Amino acid sequence: MPSETAMNPAAARPAAVLVPVVERESSLSLLLTKRTDHLHHHPSEISFPGGRVEERDESPVGTALRETEEEIGLGRSHIELLGALPDYLTGTGFRVTPVVGLVHPPFRLRLDAFEVAEAFEVPLSHFLDPANHQRHSMMHEGRLRHFHAMPYGDYYIWGATAGMIMSLYKVLSHG
Repeated sequence: MPSETAMNPAAARPAAVLVPVVERESSLSLLLTKRTDHLHHHPSEISFPGGRVEERDESPVGTALRETEEEIGLGRSHIELLGALPDYLTGTGFRVTPVVGLVHPPFRLRLDAFEVAEAFEVPLSHFLDPANHQRHSMMHEGRLRHFHAMPYGDYYIWGATAGMIMSLYKVLSHG
């Protein structure tokens, strides 16, 4: 039986993430985080900084910027907003707005040790190469679910994060 969210996207809880594109001298990279292994939801998974929209947030952009500052200490003054990708519906009942921002170095990250085990960068070119795109499926709660994966070194980037990266890939490669 499909979840209520799958049948009615309006029932999904609003959330937002920042898709931080870091501008390095010779190339662009995506800044990602690895969640700590003790978290109840999605422990040890690779993600973008972000979270649930709170009442105090003026918009999903505000949520993405607030969560980025809380999780990794990256201030708004380093982020040039570029726009948003299409909302992404998760199997866990969230409607995530991926906000794309160009991050201007130099910057110093301050990780929230409770939520974030590590922050790292992956060359954007890795995600733009279709040879690095994988499609998998698995049975979950009696349903066959399909998901993207884009491994990079020791990092297994999959699920919602890989799905949002695929949206970025489609925008950048197909306009």
